[in-house]
Amino acid sequence: MEQGESKVGIFDAGYRALTIGIILAVTTVAFEGLAITTIAPDLAQHLKGISLYGWIFSAFLLSQILGTMVIGQQIGKIGVYRSFSLSIVLFVAGILIAATSVNMPMLIAGRAFQGFGAGAIVTCVYYSITLSYPDALRTKILAAFSSAYILPALIGPYIAGLLAEYVSWRFVFWLVLPLIALAVLLTLPSFRKLQADSAPVMKSGRKEGYALWLTIGTWLLLSGLGFISDWKGITLALIGLIVMVRPLQQLLPAGTFSAKKGLPATIVSRGLYVACYVATESYVVLALTEVKGLPADLAGLIVAAGALSWSAAAWLQSKLDEKDSGRGRKQRITAGIGLMIVGVSLVITSVGLESGGIGFAVISQIFTGFGIGLANPTTGAIALQYARPGEEGEISSYLQFVDAFCPGLSIGIGGALIAVSGHFSQGIFTGIMLALFAQLLFIVLSFLLSFRIAKRGD
Repeated sequence: MEQGESKVGIFDAGYRALTIGIILAVTTVAFEGLAITTIAPDLAQHLKGISLYGWIFSAFLLSQILGTMVIGQQIGKIGVYRSFSLSIVLFVAGILIAATSVNMPMLIAGRAFQGFGAGAIVTCVYYSITLSYPDALRTKILAAFSSAYILPALIGPYIAGLLAEYVSWRFVFWLVLPLIALAVLLTLPSFRKLQADSAPVMKSGRKEGYALWLTIGTWLLLSGLGFISDWKGITLALIGLIVMVRPLQQLLPAGTFSAKKGLPATIVSRGLYVACYVATESYVVLALTEVKGLPADLAGLIVAAGALSWSAAAWLQSKLDEKDSGRGRKQRITAGIGLMIVGVSLVITSVGLESGGIGFAVISQIFTGFGIGLANPTTGAIALQYARPGEEGEISSYLQFVDAFCPGLSIGIGGALIAVSGHFSQGIFTGIMLALFAQLLFIVLSFLLSFRIAKRGD
């Protein structure tokens, strides 16, 4: 009997529809999160809102945290079926709002709905995996889950660039609707069987409240930074900072603010380099299209080089980790972040050159992608070593939180610098350079903090 069960696969008749549906849902969410990088400059110019450029990304990432927290607390009470249905409705509503936007505030609102829905969808998928698949199949479906991000990362920016260049940026949003519809048709019948009373009820908590306050505080901070030259902007930014402190204390491990050696330093270092990678990727596309005059599809292809490099480094890291039984993890993190410093420096060089520099842009993406590919799985593995039995979910939530919050904040800061540059009539080139230098600062801080990373027991 056990032998027969061990041969069951995630694509066998009993799981096939749910597996394909999960992969489609995750692929769609990943595509929307990644493809927007290429078309953001085009739609920001079209909607006459380049000063709000950073909000295209920050609205998605910050509301993604809120969606994850809210649905994570409610899913045990209302069940997977209702939670997933609500998540899909909000995600699709965001797509429709974004696709029909006539101005930047409308687009940003659509991105916020998308982000909330995306965070909620992924939470539902994780939860359904726990309830629907036996332990022997969970590693397989989680591997398929992870692979669903690879294809959008490799071809998403390029396809989005082609659509923006030869059709319209609006089709990047319309394109995912058939995929979402198919994912819903395949998954909902299985989710309907997972009744709320059969699902383990999650511990009640106030995390969703803290996530809401953090979102509000971050919005106030970034809005204030956008017109920091005015006393109202300074006041707004200070209020935002004050509002953010308490939620961050509750949503991150103790000692994070002081980057205490061990888990806190690991979390802070990871947050800084992830923020740098995502923000640099966003602003290099803006630089390539608005400063260098490249078409959107070619800019997307250059960005895809980073995703390919990330995949190669992640594979290499797994082989090295297996070879030395994890003894070289700290060194690989530091080396990876060091490579990212080189990559960001090359990005700045590329943008700063009066002519050419495209070769530097490609090489920079390879360096930053390879660097984060070495560091990211390794910081995750070290962080999870701090989890006592039953605490794996809590440590994972720390990692998911900084992976969404830190890029959202970093991109928002870059967007505020572009807005301030425009206010002083310095032009978009100056704004982009300031945004990229901010990312260089973040990655250098991450490198310094990486020396405080320690395995449990060190």
